[in-house]
Amino acid sequence: MTQSPYRWVIVAAGGLLGCVAIGGMFSLPVFLQPITKDTGWSVTGISSAMTIGFLAMAFTSMAWGTLTDRFGPRPVVLTGSTVLALSLFGASHATSLLVFQVVFGLLVGASCAAIFAPMMATVTGWFETHRSLAVSLVSAGMGMAPMTMSPLAAWLVSSHDWRTSMQIVALVVGAIMIPISFLVRRPPALAQGPDAPSGASGAVPEMSMREALRSPQFLILLATNFFCCATHSGPIIHTVSYAVSCGIPLIAAVTIYSIEGFAGMGGRIAFGLMGDRFGAKRVLVSGLLLQAFGALAYVFAHQLTTFYAVGAVFGFIYAGTMPLYAVIIRENFPLRMMGTVIGGTAMAGSLGMATGPLAGGLIYDAFSSYAGLYIAAWAMGLGAFLMAMAFKPFPKPQGQVAPAAA
Repeated sequence: MTQSPYRWVIVAAGGLLGCVAIGGMFSLPVFLQPITKDTGWSVTGISSAMTIGFLAMAFTSMAWGTLTDRFGPRPVVLTGSTVLALSLFGASHATSLLVFQVVFGLLVGASCAAIFAPMMATVTGWFETHRSLAVSLVSAGMGMAPMTMSPLAAWLVSSHDWRTSMQIVALVVGAIMIPISFLVRRPPALAQGPDAPSGASGAVPEMSMREALRSPQFLILLATNFFCCATHSGPIIHTVSYAVSCGIPLIAAVTIYSIEGFAGMGGRIAFGLMGDRFGAKRVLVSGLLLQAFGALAYVFAHQLTTFYAVGAVFGFIYAGTMPLYAVIIRENFPLRMMGTVIGGTAMAGSLGMATGPLAGGLIYDAFSSYAGLYIAAWAMGLGAFLMAMAFKPFPKPQGQVAPAAA
């Protein structure tokens, strides 16, 4: 089967859109202190916009995915790109904390969700070979956000006030994402519309949406991604604070996050290549087990060099596992519902990510130690591993899949 070379344009577009979108949302930590000093709003209040953003991503991911299945990815991604730019611009004019939380948290989070699931679903539909590598490259583009958009925001706020800086970020987001959105196309198998016949290797083409969303396979993927993201959310958010509590200067502690990010870039590519060679499920299961013990290893880190070592390994593993869910979904569900199913798992992942900031804070406040956070993350990671082990692909013969029992 000849595959169009345009599929790599889709990969590049997905990576760039994801990088700019996630970068726009994650510019908030850079603006946190300048906003506090200028407005007098509390750090907790401003930071909560990020939690609201994760929740907005969770509760809109499936809706954006369903719209992608129905109308195609271009109008969805274009809408998300436009709303994201306008939301960032609007947040820069907020005159109260509540307005800021709603505009930055709710609207920015929801618009970012219009990029991730639709692009992952679209990319999987363009590839029959090298599928794991393709989605990993898109994920790697998203992972570039802390190394591109965050430094841009930091550079801007060093010479402008936060409102002007956020407005410039909004203009950059719009100038890049809106034109790139027009490059996005439906997979060729769906070019005739969502009702065109479409199969997937290992999938059950005649499966209905109701059957898919009630199947044990879908429910297991939801639970696995929730616990997977809950595993690395706390360590990602709180490790810098943990390092500072160990006596490491803040400016040095921040570099741990950079090490994780750089290692994660390599992890996405490596896991993508391994997924193509050994199978996405096998690599995902192995990665989830390693991720659990990678989180636990932070308990034994007290010096900067140890933090670097653990951060590099942990970042390599958790970033590498994330794109593989889309590949497993493509192998097991009909192409016509990729957006909805991937959107559902993205919803579960965003909910898992939302647990980390709160859980870490509660554990530290209760015990004056972060050890409990990493032990809890280890337990969550083992749960994700066991759930992934329980996942059984749909039978490859054209057997009808019955709705799952509760």
